[in-house]
Amino acid sequence: MARPWLAVLVFAAAFAARVAPADETCMSPYLPKITGQEDYVYVWTLGIDGVGDGADKLVTIGAKPGSPEYGKVVSAVPIGGRHEAHHAGFTDDRRYLWAGGLDDSRIAVFDVAADPAKPKLVKTIDSFVADSGGVVGPHTFFALPGRMLIAALSNEKDGGGRTALVEYNNDGKFIQTLWMPEGAEYGYDVRVQPRLNRMLTSSFTGKTNYMMEFPKLVADAEAMKHFGGTMVVWDFHARKPIQTLQVPGAPLEIRWALQPRHNYAFATTALTSKIWLIAQQPDGTFAARAVADIGDPTKTPLPVDVSLSADDRWLFVTTFMDGTLHIYDVSDPAHPKEAVKEKIGKQANMVSETWDGERVYVTSSLLANWDKTGPDGEQFLKAYRWDGTHLAPLFTVDFLEAQLGRPHIMHFGQDAFYRNQIYSAAGPRLARARTTP
Repeated sequence: MARPWLAVLVFAAAFAARVAPADETCMSPYLPKITGQEDYVYVWTLGIDGVGDGADKLVTIGAKPGSPEYGKVVSAVPIGGRHEAHHAGFTDDRRYLWAGGLDDSRIAVFDVAADPAKPKLVKTIDSFVADSGGVVGPHTFFALPGRMLIAALSNEKDGGGRTALVEYNNDGKFIQTLWMPEGAEYGYDVRVQPRLNRMLTSSFTGKTNYMMEFPKLVADAEAMKHFGGTMVVWDFHARKPIQTLQVPGAPLEIRWALQPRHNYAFATTALTSKIWLIAQQPDGTFAARAVADIGDPTKTPLPVDVSLSADDRWLFVTTFMDGTLHIYDVSDPAHPKEAVKEKIGKQANMVSETWDGERVYVTSSLLANWDKTGPDGEQFLKAYRWDGTHLAPLFTVDFLEAQLGRPHIMHFGQDAFYRNQIYSAAGPRLARARTTP
């Protein structure tokens, strides 16, 4: 007897597998996702004096297998000067990419929708410090509906760690500043879990420290006292801090679990080299506890970035100083088990895994004055295939050989995604805006 419904189910399953999301797992939940293979990796890159034009720039790398541009530089858009290019993030319509500089707090806005292979600089916001009331160092750019939420690192008054969250609308108009609460003044990352109405922020250090040469910093006992050791739980809709968690050792990137049944997040501490679990308790509050050691903190491995797989199974952690990627099985989040330890290079910083769990990308640069120099000063984007057991190299782009600079954060783009969007209302929005050369 024919079973047409069975054929439909088989076809649907095959189709779903073919067009599974391939976006970054760390993106804002308010962003539409790319499905299928990413075509481009956008890399926000620090300029180096004497290397190419020396300017910070957005570099586009081809990532579609079979394309003549696969693993090659497709375009590079310099913004003029060096501003300590660091993090970037899409607006909620994914049309624009906001990218910040930690030195002078300049924000560059790129249109990536008009031509995804060749993003265009359409606006600069050089009034961030004045707009925000003295906030310095825009770090995380997190898309909210119609808004951009920015977590910053420092302040204009003393260059220390007291800082704030800052909100703009998608047109680049300032909305509000939310200073970090007393006793938890430091900031770094921000992540929202909408279904819980909770927001988490983490903490790092101020401009005086992050713009200092790293060997000088670690030798300065007084400077090393000025790192954050807290995470803050916020009522997201009210934008109110409701709980401060003690997480000593500079907790950096935050990753919420992605499965609806999981009410927890992970973070790593740069100075104490631990994985922390931030989990909701039966009474609705959150508790933070260290659940694994990444390395010997006296040897300063410096864990700097994390990526959590879409099924909440794998946690990818990079340690900058030894250039290593650690992959933990966190299916039991309270007891992570290291499954893979892979040497990536002389240094390693940002890591992104695709939503379909098949590819992992790693970049090399942390901060201009913290990066290694000489033979150890490699600068690269490396792509790997991940099969749940081991990493297999796909391609490497040498940013020094290409005269591009120091690659930091990366985001994905795709031609088909933008062809399927309708931007009739938003099209002219930033096209008319003032562009600073």
